Amino acid sequence: EDGSTGRAAVRSPDQLELTEAELKQEIIRTLTADNPHVPRDIIRFNFKERAYKLVDDMDHTAVHFTLNGYLIHKDSDEGRRQSIRSCAEAEETPAEEEKAPVEAAAEPTEEAETKDEEPTEEAEGEGGGEGGGEGEQEAETAEAAEEEPPPQKPPERKLANQFNFIERGSTTYHYPLREKGLQTDPAPYETFSDNVNQWFIYDSYMEELERMEKAKEKEKAKPVAVKKEEQKTGRKLSVVELPHVDSLSMVAKAAKIAERMVNLNTYDDIAQDFKYFEDASDEYRGQKGTLLPLWKFQNEKTKKLAVTALSWNPKYKDLFAVGYGSYDFMKQGHGMLLLYTLKNPSFPEYSFSSESGVMCLDFHSDHPHLLVVGFYDGNVATYNLKRASPQPSYKSSAKSGKHTEPVWQVKWQKDDMDSNRNFFSVSSDGRIVSWTLVKNELVHMDVIKLSADETTMQGPEGLQLQTLGSGISFDFHKKIDYLFLVGTEEGKIYKCSKSYSNQFLDVFEAHHMAVDTVSWNPFHLKVFISCSSDWTVKIWDHTIKTPLFVYDLATAVGDVAWSPYSSTVFAAVTIDGQAHVFDLNINKLEPLCSQLVVTRKKNKTTHVQFNPADPVIIVGDERGLITCLKLSPNLRKKPKEKKGQEVKKGPEEEIAKLEKLLSLVRQPGKKE
Repeated sequence: EDGSTGRAAVRSPDQLELTEAELKQEIIRTLTADNPHVPRDIIRFNFKERAYKLVDDMDHTAVHFTLNGYLIHKDSDEGRRQSIRSCAEAEETPAEEEKAPVEAAAEPTEEAETKDEEPTEEAEGEGGGEGGGEGEQEAETAEAAEEEPPPQKPPERKLANQFNFIERGSTTYHYPLREKGLQTDPAPYETFSDNVNQWFIYDSYMEELERMEKAKEKEKAKPVAVKKEEQKTGRKLSVVELPHVDSLSMVAKAAKIAERMVNLNTYDDIAQDFKYFEDASDEYRGQKGTLLPLWKFQNEKTKKLAVTALSWNPKYKDLFAVGYGSYDFMKQGHGMLLLYTLKNPSFPEYSFSSESGVMCLDFHSDHPHLLVVGFYDGNVATYNLKRASPQPSYKSSAKSGKHTEPVWQVKWQKDDMDSNRNFFSVSSDGRIVSWTLVKNELVHMDVIKLSADETTMQGPEGLQLQTLGSGISFDFHKKIDYLFLVGTEEGKIYKCSKSYSNQFLDVFEAHHMAVDTVSWNPFHLKVFISCSSDWTVKIWDHTIKTPLFVYDLATAVGDVAWSPYSSTVFAAVTIDGQAHVFDLNINKLEPLCSQLVVTRKKNKTTHVQFNPADPVIIVGDERGLITCLKLSPNLRKKPKEKKGQEVKKGPEEEIAKLEKLLSLVRQPGKKE
């Protein structure tokens, strides 16, 4: 026996017993670079798209070992300093080692001298000469050993190591700031002097008046020929060919841009509120909402005039026109027409003055540079904003059939068959007139003459005089071109047609006082709204004689306007200085917001208009001030989204929403 014992295989109790076939079976496992422990479905806010987005590209790198290096490159400044320091230390250490054995050798020489001195004294007689000679030689050799410098060590030759480096962070090179200046040539100037007397001034004024009259005559004769030439050639005038383009106009344009930039910086906090602020406290108010005051627009020339008309430009959503006049017939004077933009609240973009007060105005929907205005003296005029002239392009006169009473409302209509632009006007004289812009004059045509209850008045010598009704407001249907409504001073609303000039399609006994505003709903084809000084706002279906909704606001109502984004939202202003915002879809009985807009006493709000794009309204008052207000989220609520269903948007949904409310109101009447 060699003492070797057999080794038994030890198995784990939980080891599987596999057959030969199972043992020979190949199992393929694929290794990937993906990290299985990387978190999935990470959501982060994307500032570019302003939304939360799913992060797809996650980093799968797993770091198992890191080591920060501390090596320094030999050619760097720090490397050179360390190499110089190490060489200096290496030179100091051998010098100290050489000094130590020299001192140790000096000590035994001294002992030897002392020992030599003793025998010399004893044997001076015997061999004094020899002993003295030997001692002097030893002393000389010791002094020579002390004076001889140690041999210098040859410098070590270091091998270049290209891998001797240091890991350091590097920064990008910052280029030094440079100032660049430019000096322009001074403007040429001339010294001029002259003596002026009275007749020279008179002659100069007469020459200027003659020149202006000739220029007017040329302008009247030019337009037709210019249009024909433009149609033939089909080219546009360049900046060089345009007349009256001088350096002053270019400076004025640059100054206007600079003024806007300064104003945007001055009113930056208001601009931020206009763009981004949403009142979070609406969550705790239930259904109620608020109006956030933004900009205030006022001009020194219009402080004593009332805001009589407001209208937003259909193309440039930040531009609106304001008409100034007076509703007091005892205090009539001049009028003003100003155009403001939200980008520059301190000064108007355009300014026009008139001899009579402006009572109404309207922008053309297809030609946003055209503006029609109605005056207190019965005239109507159109302004072209593309022209620099302060005078209107067209204006009516007594010869061309102007109204004999104030013009209370004007509205542009579609171009006629000859592509001539036309508009309608309504006045207290009972006439509804259609005006057409033909060449250089306004051509008028009476569409309807309103009569007061079809009664006659006894005149002198037994004559029977027919009394005319007073038209205050009107509005044309959004889809049916010939259909329009007229509100009168007697409180009636007439449904009229352009085709029938002698009779009305229907008459609504609407209010007990003058109908200040009547307006079709922008979505629903049957619904219109009216307001009056009898404290009420009423919503009608033009196929039903009775109102569907009646709201008593406890004071005279100055104006009412539908919102452009919802068929159930409208706003009204009252003479006590308050603005009221309603949403029939949320509350059919009372306003969601009633807020004081005018703070001064004896001041009244006169008009209100919704912005066509942004959730803001503008309100005008009797002191010439226009206030811009932003609607809080509760005043512009959208229908809630249901799970699994998308909220439908568009005019059809707005029509269906209002129709659903109207059907609930009509049902009780049908049962009776």
